[in-house]
Amino acid sequence: MSRTVKERKDVIAMLAEIFREHGYDGTSLSLITEKTGLGKGSLYHFFPGGKEEMAEAVLADIDAWFRTHIFDALRNADDPARALEAMFAGVDGYFRQGRRLCLMGVIAASGAHDRFARELNRYFSDWRTDLAATLGRAGIRASECDGLAEEIVGGIQGALILARSLDDPGAFGRVLSRLRARCQNAAVD
Repeated sequence: MSRTVKERKDVIAMLAEIFREHGYDGTSLSLITEKTGLGKGSLYHFFPGGKEEMAEAVLADIDAWFRTHIFDALRNADDPARALEAMFAGVDGYFRQGRRLCLMGVIAASGAHDRFARELNRYFSDWRTDLAATLGRAGIRASECDGLAEEIVGGIQGALILARSLDDPGAFGRVLSRLRARCQNAAVD
């Protein structure tokens, strides 16, 4: 029996988990109907552009969350050290302590990269830019901020893959702890 959903936003969280689990290329419309319990008519009602529009909506939702909770918080913080701590805590919570893959990273590493390049580039470059600026305000030498921001974003993404590959979510937390310490040590050098 098909599930009834009243609003498009109600479907987006379900779609995100399906795309995370199966990737963009591995997700078919029949898999989406099976996992969501929605009929094809309902899905096309909410997403007339099909699977591509579904993925765009999911990526926009993820981007909006990160913009609000991570990027804007970094950019607008009065206390950069506290903003960095909040970023690490927010990332840890969002990725469920290493139990949830980054869908942006999943798509970036897949054959669908080119289709969503604009969204992916914006997400990763804004994160890196806002983080580098916050690191600078936290007292880290300007010559080190861009590289450290890149190391942190790359480390987070790599830690998610490592945790998933080893079936050890604790690996994510350990890497986050080292990245956090790297920020603190760089600020006092």
